[in-house]
Amino acid sequence: MRIVLVILILGILLGAYLFYVRGGGVQPELGAPQVIERQGATRTYAWTQKAEMPTARTEVTAAVHDGKVYVIGGFDGFARTVATVEVYDPATDAWRSAPDLPEARHHAVAVTVGDALYVIGGFAGTGFDPKAEVFALKGQGTWQRVAALPEARGALAAAVVDNRILVVGGVGPQGLANDLFVYEPATDAWTKKTPAPTRRDHLAAGALGGLLYVAGGREKSLSKNLSILEVYDSASDTWHAGPGMPTARGGVAGAVFDGLFVVAGGEQPSGTFTEVEAFDKFKSFVYGAVRFVEGRGELHWKWRCILGPIAGRYAPAAIGWRPGASRLYRFGGGSWSMCRGG
Repeated sequence: MRIVLVILILGILLGAYLFYVRGGGVQPELGAPQVIERQGATRTYAWTQKAEMPTARTEVTAAVHDGKVYVIGGFDGFARTVATVEVYDPATDAWRSAPDLPEARHHAVAVTVGDALYVIGGFAGTGFDPKAEVFALKGQGTWQRVAALPEARGALAAAVVDNRILVVGGVGPQGLANDLFVYEPATDAWTKKTPAPTRRDHLAAGALGGLLYVAGGREKSLSKNLSILEVYDSASDTWHAGPGMPTARGGVAGAVFDGLFVVAGGEQPSGTFTEVEAFDKFKSFVYGAVRFVEGRGELHWKWRCILGPIAGRYAPAAIGWRPGASRLYRFGGGSWSMCRGG
């Protein structure tokens, strides 16, 4: 009887695991990176496909470094945390391998300041253990440890403002966080600033016009997605509310390109999102103007959908190709549906 019970328990655990990695959970995409490009002089956009990423992964992070795109860490198709680093060259549409991270991570963030690429925080393993370590890669050298986050964080967001790294939100040892940590590369030191108004994880962030924009995310549940936009002004160390996204969602990719703060992908209880939405300061777009004060004068900015539906993915990574350029890349991520067959 005891043997039968053990076999039954093992069968249940195996079934739950297979459902997680092949059914309703981790389903990383091997598909080609998708690129948004401006079409001509007008602000219209289209997706194009590029060379496939060698390793299918989700919950990755990515950043531009030394003229290439580094796609870092994540989960593979069997929910294993990986230290894999693969490098995409937009000039040749080709991939190569780079040195692995010193430790495997998923739900980390990556940014570049000067000649250094930083990978910050993230989770370890399927237990989603938050980490505080920060790894830096200078030029084509090797990964080095630099000052760790003041507190461990995973599923956080980051952007660079005035050559400093701003890290916000995520999940720490005490649960959902709203802390704002600022890293100064010149002194290799972190400081804590005014916390964000909203605690959330799996959010998007981008730097635009010297301000930090934080959008979407969720409250540790697919059924608690958020549409909230909050704007941080580092000059006054203050936060201000902006107009919410049209689509509430977490597990998103966010990036700045062509003067837009773009949010793509994400997930909900029934599957992944296909929407691509952008926050823009121009008055001709479809959503009514929303007025708010952010410490540097009044702005009339709004959201709009910039593209039709695309293949939905959760937890991809997105980067704008060079400041002011009219191209955005989306890498990795996963797809799933509670009703998916096959």
